[in-house]
Amino acid sequence: MRVLVIGSGAREHALCVALSSDPAVTALACAPGNAGTRALAEPAAVDVADPVAVAALATGWGADLVVVGPEVPLVAGAADAVRDAGIACFGPSQQAAQIEGSKSFAKHVMAAARVPTARSWPVGGPAELETALDEAGPPYVVKDDGLAAGKGVVVTPDRDAAVAHGHRVLEAGGAVLVEEYLDGPEVSLFAVTDGTTVLPLLPAQDAKRRDDGDAGPNTGGMGAYAPLPWAPPGLVDEVLATVLQPAVDEMRRRGEPFSGLLYAGLALTAGGVRVVEFNARFGDPETEVVLPLLETPLAGLLHAAATGTLADHPPLRWRSGAAVTVVVAAAGYPERPRTGDPVTGADGEGVLHAGTVVDAEGTVRSAGGRVLAVTATGADLAAARQAAYERVAAVRLAGAHWRSDIALAAVEGRIAVPGT
Repeated sequence: MRVLVIGSGAREHALCVALSSDPAVTALACAPGNAGTRALAEPAAVDVADPVAVAALATGWGADLVVVGPEVPLVAGAADAVRDAGIACFGPSQQAAQIEGSKSFAKHVMAAARVPTARSWPVGGPAELETALDEAGPPYVVKDDGLAAGKGVVVTPDRDAAVAHGHRVLEAGGAVLVEEYLDGPEVSLFAVTDGTTVLPLLPAQDAKRRDDGDAGPNTGGMGAYAPLPWAPPGLVDEVLATVLQPAVDEMRRRGEPFSGLLYAGLALTAGGVRVVEFNARFGDPETEVVLPLLETPLAGLLHAAATGTLADHPPLRWRSGAAVTVVVAAAGYPERPRTGDPVTGADGEGVLHAGTVVDAEGTVRSAGGRVLAVTATGADLAAARQAAYERVAAVRLAGAHWRSDIALAAVEGRIAVPGT
């Protein structure tokens, strides 16, 4: 099988690592890729936001399977273009990807499927914003209704900050969603689906805030870990029955079947499981901890989803132990990340590249806000965490920032689910 991965981040590097170890994969390419993926996969230039260009690359390269990593090409219709070219594609159609591209659309799907989620108030203007905040009450949750790379939400007790964020989104021409605040720890649960059958993966948890103790601005994610020792027994089965399968069934009923990776962002509240958001692709950085624990060959799994044969796929097999990822970010992230700095130690074991390029002299340089996702596995969460930070210590990037407490609360038993 010739597999083409679309994207350039640590998620795509993690996908390439997993795919390259699958004996069924005879050739692997990553477009556009980064300095890390080049060691595993052929690089190729492509505008990921151009579905025609993505399909042309897949055709010209002779791909048997295309795996679309980021949300932007999916919402633009890349998976449709690839399938129209007669090539199997892991990723939802443009219509189905609206479950991430529009939070209001996702809310309509959840309401029809009776999926438990937070109350929400769509906002089209400043007056509606004030009214919605009055109804929701603090802490305020204000979201950009469209794509925002994981950074479009503000959760704050400060009404002025909530209003300011809402105004920024509206002034930029976007729509706003105000939501009820959900208490309890958050969980990311991925599910592979062909539009009918749904296979959940291991639950993970990421850290959204930039600084230790969940302080600082929201980011695309500063680290993650899996599995979750504090998760209630039966959580995955419950989410499959009440969230994932109903959502997939509803999308099919609407004539917009969802095939690919359905990502449920969940809050385990005092009132039970609630959906915070749906995404239409592998999450980043959770992918970096889930895939190292998956023993089942990845290419066959994704191909089964892409070709509608997931019901015939064997049960998933998982390795024992745990995985931890620590994101190394550039100075100034997330507001004004500095780029162009040399990175050393980036070829170490478990170092996944998120935002890197190779210059004309062969030097690896930073090219984004999140530069590396340093990952390690271990016999348990404590061992994986220690190994991950040992690997972080071997990396050099001027002004780099990372959290020192990824997975620490879980290791110390400080995460509790309300009502349990």
